[in-house]
Amino acid sequence: MTGRRSAGLLLFRTTAQSCEVLLGHMGGPFFARKDAGAWTVPKGEYGDDEAAWDAARREFREELGLAPPDGEPVPLGEVRQSGGKTVTVWAIEAELDPADMVPGTFTMEWPPRSGRIQEFPELDRVAWLPVDRARELIVTAQRAFLDRLTEHPR
Repeated sequence: MTGRRSAGLLLFRTTAQSCEVLLGHMGGPFFARKDAGAWTVPKGEYGDDEAAWDAARREFREELGLAPPDGEPVPLGEVRQSGGKTVTVWAIEAELDPADMVPGTFTMEWPPRSGRIQEFPELDRVAWLPVDRARELIVTAQRAFLDRLTEHPR
């Protein structure tokens, strides 16, 4: 495999007003005061020894602390993000209460060169957002997944 690859699940639900998607706000100090461009599909990296679909389900559990929902997956394809990572996503129609999330964590030295290792949540919150609002907040390259979802017949 060449380059870094991630896979994820984009939950969606249809309300009387619109289609909503479940996005996560990236945790850690770099995104703490940022909103636009700091929201993402719950996803994570995988290697050659794992299928993208399996990685998407595993990462959903790791990032949200919840079992990935059952349902008919809608393949949304892949995009290449500005940092070079290729992201593959499936959409699943499902309900989930954001209050049930128990985020996975990561550690890093913070502040830089301080020698202090701190723990941060992978996602510090998740929220249901109408697609139009999600488009304003999501990582730029991932907007393509929202476009593909809205083009898919439901």
